[in-house]
Amino acid sequence: MKRPVNVLWLAVFACAAAGSLPDEARAQVYPSKPIRVIVPFAPGGGADLVGRLVAQKLTESFKQQAIVDNRAGAAGRIGAELVAKAPPDGYTLLMATTSLMITAPALYAKLPYDVQKDFAPVTLLASGSYVLVVHPSVPAKTVRELIAIAKSKKGALNYASSGSGGPAHLAAELFKSMAGVDMTHIAYKGSAPGTMAVLAGETDLMFSNISPAIPAIQSNRLRGIAVTSEKRSSMLPQLPTVAESGLPGFRVETLYAMLAPAATPHDIIALLNAELVKAFDSADVRKRLASDGTEAMVSSPENLGKLIRDETRIWTKVIRDAGIKPE
Repeated sequence: MKRPVNVLWLAVFACAAAGSLPDEARAQVYPSKPIRVIVPFAPGGGADLVGRLVAQKLTESFKQQAIVDNRAGAAGRIGAELVAKAPPDGYTLLMATTSLMITAPALYAKLPYDVQKDFAPVTLLASGSYVLVVHPSVPAKTVRELIAIAKSKKGALNYASSGSGGPAHLAAELFKSMAGVDMTHIAYKGSAPGTMAVLAGETDLMFSNISPAIPAIQSNRLRGIAVTSEKRSSMLPQLPTVAESGLPGFRVETLYAMLAPAATPHDIIALLNAELVKAFDSADVRKRLASDGTEAMVSSPENLGKLIRDETRIWTKVIRDAGIKPE
């Protein structure tokens, strides 16, 4: 007896050969080859950690290899441009951060990509916050006390940063703007040298990455004042947020998100979103992220797009008002 012909699959194969595979059928066959997750920074950082979790979970979900491809250079812009110009087929994805999605368009007059036009949002993945620390010689234990000192000694307090236009610099400039205070910026070549400067008393304060600051806070070599996230950090639950300490609305976080080239089919975006939301809601991923001072935070593609637009407006104003220029 002859086997009945599956008319649907004949149609699918015919359409595929013609280059016009229907959305539903395309979602069924995707992915049929390895997926590249472009991490536009060197191995070892926060984006690399999140990117490797993405690759691991996509590999498990799709039973198809997802590979991390570190393309460092130009503060991430080289990797971002590579994805912006990649075929919109779901096989090249960008592990994006706040600096690429939000602050770079305000810092640089010309970029090799347009965040709003060249990328399709997939999902928010995680967020990392900062902790406001002061040297023990600074007699402030709360945000309000620090603001009072800064107002009484205009320009006398100085703050360290990891470099001009970096997260620590932008956080301090937002703080200055919202609190109506003046402080002197001292830029260092990286977060670690900036934190060491506060430890040594060369500078008075800094918005530091949480993980490296915890040992110094616990040993009383630095005093933690507040965290910059919307909610209290699980790593420093005893510290309030800056927002609840006198500056309502203050929030500074490094966001990690997945983007695809613009014009990537909606069904592929939806499939990637569903798998990544499920993966980053899992207990093992949340635990791994928490160990690095990062918290899982997922979204719909639409909400990620809105977040990028809203945050870009906020930080463009901060950067322009402060006259911040890239290094």
